[in-house]
Amino acid sequence: MAEETKDTKHTNYPSEEQEIDLIELAQKVWAERILICKVCGIAVLVGLVVAFSIPKEFATSVTLAPEGGGNGSSGGMGVSIAVTGINPGAISGEDALSPGLYPDIVSSTPFLIELFDVPVTDDQGKIRTTLYEYLIDYQRAPWWSAIIGFPFKVLGWGMSLFADTPEEGEGSVNPFRLTQKEAEVVKNLDSRIQVSVDKKTGVTTLTVVMQDPLISAVITDTVMARLQDYITEYRTNKARHDLAFIDKLYEEAKANYYEAQQKYARFLDSNQNIILQSFRAEQERLQNEMNLAYGAYNQVVQQQQIARAKVQEITPVYTVVQPATVPLKASKPRKALILIGFVFLAGAGTVGWILFIKDLIRNRQKQIKN
Repeated sequence: MAEETKDTKHTNYPSEEQEIDLIELAQKVWAERILICKVCGIAVLVGLVVAFSIPKEFATSVTLAPEGGGNGSSGGMGVSIAVTGINPGAISGEDALSPGLYPDIVSSTPFLIELFDVPVTDDQGKIRTTLYEYLIDYQRAPWWSAIIGFPFKVLGWGMSLFADTPEEGEGSVNPFRLTQKEAEVVKNLDSRIQVSVDKKTGVTTLTVVMQDPLISAVITDTVMARLQDYITEYRTNKARHDLAFIDKLYEEAKANYYEAQQKYARFLDSNQNIILQSFRAEQERLQNEMNLAYGAYNQVVQQQQIARAKVQEITPVYTVVQPATVPLKASKPRKALILIGFVFLAGAGTVGWILFIKDLIRNRQKQIKN
């Protein structure tokens, strides 16, 4: 029993010492409570200045549902097959562009350059310009960005005096060779457009962030429409080229058939009541040419129907689950989080100073004096 008592006392000793240490640390912090309150108060003021200095950003999102499993397409194709007698195996819809590539399409330089000329108007009606000019001339920035960027501007200005800078391009933008301003606008625009695709459901969400709510909604709707057009153009490109080629063959086959038919009819009209063998041979030859022309014409007509059905089949149909609407509240900056972050960092830094750094400095000073 005596040994157990000794072990128990030996085991509980560290925990008691630890409790005493925690109490001492709490007392140190409590003794400096006025300092902590002052620092946190200063942090609140700094946080308010920072929060209200950051320009507001408005986010608009749209949601596109994936295409159906092909109920609509297969129904239309069934009607075409029943009417024309086409072999179903002759038509194959290929999904040439998966939703996983949508973010890469939107962030590509040619796609972003096509947005430069989109006309935009701010919510108050004071700004009427293109998206390119809006991103260059009408973007607000916090006051400290001018202070931080001033040395770099001076450095760039000094370097430009000794370097041959290319002239700004006029007219259309060349994606192969962008100017400095155009490259900056492309980078800025890319950071403001986000596309996410749910791998399980295939739902695509497009979000555009701008400093004006109306411009944010307009650009979101424009990007969605351009993306739909791009996907439709890409997926139906080959099928439409095939259809155009078959249409050309159709016109040629039709003209050949009509010409052969007219030759046969004129020959019969000009050689009535003639029973010569040479007449019969020529009649048979012209009739065979007309039949061959009609066979080729009929075959091209069927191919034309197949090509049209294929274009219709592979044309994507989009369902907009959530359309673009003008946002009523700004998404950035989050003032409450900024304030909480500044107060937390100030409080944690002050407590760390009181418990650790302050004692280290005192001990260091004592060692120097000794």
